[in-house]
Parts: sequence; structure tokens; C-alpha cells
Amino acid sequence: MKRRHFLCTSLLAVAGCTTATRTSTKQTSTLKTISQPEKLRFAVSDVKGLEDLQKDYGALQTLLEEILEKKIEFFPVESYIAAASALQLNQVDLVFTGPSEYVVMRARTKAIPIVAIERQKYYCVIATQLGSGIQSVAELKGGQTIALWDVGSTSGHLGPTKLLIDAGLDPKTDLKIQFLGKQGLPALQKGTVAAWGGSVSRYDKFLKSNGLSEKDFPILAKGPTLPADPFVASSQLDPAFVEQIQQRLLQNQNRILKAIAPADGNKFEGARMVQVNDTDYNMIRDVYKAIGQGNSVS
Repeated sequence: MKRRHFLCTSLLAVAGCTTATRTSTKQTSTLKTISQPEKLRFAVSDVKGLEDLQKDYGALQTLLEEILEKKIEFFPVESYIAAASALQLNQVDLVFTGPSEYVVMRARTKAIPIVAIERQKYYCVIATQLGSGIQSVAELKGGQTIALWDVGSTSGHLGPTKLLIDAGLDPKTDLKIQFLGKQGLPALQKGTVAAWGGSVSRYDKFLKSNGLSEKDFPILAKGPTLPADPFVASSQLDPAFVEQIQQRLLQNQNRILKAIAPADGNKFEGARMVQVNDTDYNMIRDVYKAIGQGNSVS
């Protein structure tokens, strides 16, 4: 990022250069036109309570205050819906959230994606059990049951649902979906469901912890990389100020990822920070529409 106040200082230091002085005056004038709040109110959509925010994201709070040169004030929310309401009511300025949560927020508030954390191996799989006789996702049609994680989860619901749709299935009528959370893969192991869909990292972790291999739970389909986890800004912030925030976050991405790591375990191991656009999340919107939830995201 070109930090404009640093540029202005450098130009002013050039003695006797009237052109530089004029440029400096122009830069200073531009800075004064950017509306900036005295503090930034920050929420994390899946962390409830101020105590947990301070414990898990205190290091990030301190770092953001340094990077953005603003006081960062935590704003606890009970859910991503509450975060969206807080954005609507101008109670919060920045939110760190998930891909599917962002899509809902955007529809309700016109929130602006600034940057996002792109995870390694962040894609979904659909797996079955050895001996099930199922060779493809399409064979789940006809009332078979698939275990997913939780309603609205990017990797545990929408991602696997996209794989069902790609296989020609209607997720509302062609098969049965059970949201079993942590019990999904154990249910597949017991044979109480025909298939399981979720993130490949959750799949790999289950196999490793149970001494199993992919031969025991054959993968029927693999999806593309899922959208990244975004930092979003209130649409009520000055666009020029939002651009400054974006540039500073990208410049300090390694420090930010290090600060977040303790809060999210291994989820962001090997991740990188990227610039994103709203259209990067259209896949999520398409799935919401396919399952009859289009009004939530449009």
C-alpha cells in the first residue's frame, strides 16, 4: 500500500522544490477529505461473548490497532444474523465471518468484502462406506440418506450440496439429508447413512484418528476450492477509508495470520490472505437458490 501520509512527509522534505510542495499540499488535502471514525467496532460472527472474543482474538485486536492506527473495540454477536443486524444498525464496522455467512450479510446490508483468508485444502468430498455398493453420487437418488454437518455451513452443507446438484440430484426430493454434526462420519461407519458430505480436512482427520484409510471410506466426488473467509466492512464507511484498510491488511497478512492462528487451531495452517470480490461468492448463492433459500441471499 502507498501510505499517503508517508508520501506527503517525504515530499515536504525536499527543500526548494516547489513542484513537490504543491504535490504535498494536494495529497494532504486528499487525506482530509477521507472520513474516518475514531475507532473501529469489530465482530467475529461465530464467537459468542466478549470474554471469548478477548481470549481468542485479543492478539488480532492489538495487531489491528497497530496496523490501522485506530482503536479496535470488540462487538460481541450471538450469530451471523446478529452481525448482519449490527451492520444494518451501524453498531459495527468490521466483521470476520465465513463464506456462507457473508452472502447472507451482503444481501441484508451491502457489506463490502475487504480481504479474505484462503485456506489450504479447503474443498468438500462426498464419501461412502466400503461395501455399500454405491459407485457414484448419482446412485444416492431414490431416497438414500446422506449425513451433512449443519444447516448453512459452507463446507458441511452448501459445498456438499453443490456436489449433489452437479451429479444431477435435486437435494430437496431425490435423497434424504440428515444434519448430524460430529456424528456424521460415525453414522457412516455404522452404516446408518449411505453417504457423508463435508470438508476434506474433517474427513482426513476422522480417518487418521480411527486408523482408517480412504479404502474404507471411498470418495465419490471432490469439489473445487471453496470461497475464502472474508473480513467485511460496513457499507457506511467511506470507500476511500475501506481501501486503506484493505491495503494495510494485505501488507501485513503474515502477521495477521499468525495472530489468528491460536483462535482457529489448524484451520488456517498454510493459508494466505487474498483480495476478493463479491462475485467470488456466487457459488454459495447458487446453492442457496437450488435449495429454495434464494430470498435469503438476493
